[in-house]
Amino acid sequence: MNGEFRREWLDKNYYKVLGVAKNASQADIKKAYRKLAQKYHPDAKPGDREAEERFKEISSANDVLGDVEKRKAYDQVRDMGAGGFGPGFPGARPPGPGGQQGAQFDVGDLGDLLGGMFGGAGGRRGRSRASRGADLETHVAIGFEEAVRGTTVPLSMQGHVRCSVCHGSGAEPGTSPITCARCGGAGQVAVGQGFFSIEQTCPRCSGSGLTIEKPCASCGGAGMKSKVRSFSVKIPAGVKNGSRIKLSGRGEPGPAGGAAGDLYVVVKVGTHPLFGRRGDDLTLELPVTFSEAALGAQVKVPTLDGPVTLKVPAGTANGRTFRVRGKGAPKKGGGGDLMVTVRIEVPTKLSKEEKELVQKLHALEKESPRAHMGA
Repeated sequence: MNGEFRREWLDKNYYKVLGVAKNASQADIKKAYRKLAQKYHPDAKPGDREAEERFKEISSANDVLGDVEKRKAYDQVRDMGAGGFGPGFPGARPPGPGGQQGAQFDVGDLGDLLGGMFGGAGGRRGRSRASRGADLETHVAIGFEEAVRGTTVPLSMQGHVRCSVCHGSGAEPGTSPITCARCGGAGQVAVGQGFFSIEQTCPRCSGSGLTIEKPCASCGGAGMKSKVRSFSVKIPAGVKNGSRIKLSGRGEPGPAGGAAGDLYVVVKVGTHPLFGRRGDDLTLELPVTFSEAALGAQVKVPTLDGPVTLKVPAGTANGRTFRVRGKGAPKKGGGGDLMVTVRIEVPTKLSKEEKELVQKLHALEKESPRAHMGA
């Protein structure tokens, strides 16, 4: 199992942080994270330190619970921490003389177990890998036709970038971070917990395994600076409302030179005065006159590529839908269609001559459309 045992896993109830039950599905966890991340994102609450800390806590919870393997390891650690290690647990010894039930463990066996569960062998530690930066999310609004045809939109957002002076190391140019004296470069320190010890992130180096003697004057040793980033985002043709576009490496830079997270751009598509959309198909309601529907007609129909002619057969009923192939939104391997629904327009005002003609038509009608109702 890939993963790592963290002391904070015992302290932090990540399910409570995200507001989900322990048996929540991965989809529910993802949904809860997105909702909270949007609410507490630094862009939504600029300058709010409390919201920033909450956002970091939410991101940490998602980093663990959003990964199936990490979540499994986290649940095991939480269960062990809450329930203790009974006689059936590997490494537990039989009760002592007189039936004493005090928990006794072979520390070597326990180290092997934890090492096997959370990486490493026999509790051996190595320097932690540089942490990956947090993923970010932002929104863009585009027009209906832009979504169908595709477009490129400018995007500006406040965020952190790697310091250009120290290149993310946090150390003054000409110097380098040194091995942390507290953890010896492991990034973690052992903390006694009764009959055994567990590891937690080194408080001196924050898990990087390195400390900085001379911090970079430009970023204060953080390795990153806050600034407005401006770039262009390519929106593919046929994108749907609510789609998320992933921009790899455009998220928060990782601490101590770690890889940057990803940026997710959520697309909000505007409406159109004529067309609607259903999947990859566009929809259109087409008004026709009674005579066109009754006698049949060739009718001009608007599309996003210009008008086309649609044959309306004689006797077309109100609400009948026709398919104009290839005039919908583009998709992989082809394109959607335009679905045209006929709406028969009944005139609200008739001239004297029109009224007389309709009365003559009514007199010629031999069958009631309500005959099947017994009326």
